[in-house]
Amino acid sequence: MSVDLTDPTRAVTPTLDGPVLAVLAAAGRPLTVGEVAAQAVRGSEIGVRRSLGRLVEQGIVRATEVGRIRVHELNRDHVAAPVAVLLSGLRGELWKRLRETLGGWQPPPLHACVFGSAARGDGDIDSDVDILLVHPLFPDEGWKAGSTGVVGALAGAIAGATLPVATEADVAIWDRQVDDLRSCVRSWTGNSLQVVDLSVVEWAVQRARASRLMADIDRDAVVLVQPTALPRAPKPAKER
Repeated sequence: MSVDLTDPTRAVTPTLDGPVLAVLAAAGRPLTVGEVAAQAVRGSEIGVRRSLGRLVEQGIVRATEVGRIRVHELNRDHVAAPVAVLLSGLRGELWKRLRETLGGWQPPPLHACVFGSAARGDGDIDSDVDILLVHPLFPDEGWKAGSTGVVGALAGAIAGATLPVATEADVAIWDRQVDDLRSCVRSWTGNSLQVVDLSVVEWAVQRARASRLMADIDRDAVVLVQPTALPRAPKPAKER
């Protein structure tokens, strides 16, 4: 089975108690039933009210009357409170593991980010984890300063710069690292990893052209490796 990327707590419990505890753990302040229901990724207000009632009986949630309003908060002294905190941070745990793994790569990615439904948090158990990886220029990915169009403009812009270039041995290591990452994500979540693997030049050109892919990535990205600073290609001139 795969992780529901909208509500990772389903991996632990199918009841509303999971998302309710996650909301209270992340809030850090007392919340009304309506506020919990509004922040929970699933469940009606009636269902959330019933869940809170069960959790109050178990002692892991405290209910307090503030005037005519009843508010709820996580009882952080409860022996099970750390579980609630873990439930609230499952997506963050995935980003942490990805960052730690990519941080150990040699050669390292020049930029990496999660995008798509996993980044937005609106996927389901059938959703893939989409990741952009930017690698150094491989030996068979040459570019020419005499090229025309955006690639030529990029070549001119970086003519005085030093592009990161990989060796043949690096290419084999890179491919192995990517395959290992697919296995890791499958093991961590049960979901498949879909990789968009671009060279540093391809990445710069895509950004210069403001491609739809780059627009989607820029909108949703959860950055795992900050992009290496390189000169940008100028945007193509608009046709008159």
